[in-house]
Amino acid sequence: MSIPPDQVPPSTPPPYEAAPPPAAADDRNLAMLTHLSGFLFSFIVPLIVWLVHKDRPEKAYLITEAKEALNFQITVIIGYVICWILTIIIIGVFLTWVLWIFNLVMCIIAATRVSSSGSYRYPFALRLVN
Repeated sequence: MSIPPDQVPPSTPPPYEAAPPPAAADDRNLAMLTHLSGFLFSFIVPLIVWLVHKDRPEKAYLITEAKEALNFQITVIIGYVICWILTIIIIGVFLTWVLWIFNLVMCIIAATRVSSSGSYRYPFALRLVN
């Protein structure tokens, strides 16, 4: 005994909220790792992530976060060059350690914000990559 198609009751949605699609979770995890890798590999990981995904419009979130991490790491590298030059007058050695600790703290803050709220913008970064 079969039910005619016009008498089949409409399906009801589940009573719970559906999880985000796996691609969004993967993008968020990759964005978090992109920010977190800044104090280990400097600009290499954000550059690779940005170059791989820059022509894919469906990855706009990941592209934005990779560019943000890349811009910050380029700013940090410029800071390291300035510290290296200032090593001549000894203060550069102290500033290098301060910059390394600042980079570490900012990378951790960015990674936790991206994993929880979804996006982060560094307060001190030159916007060189658009």
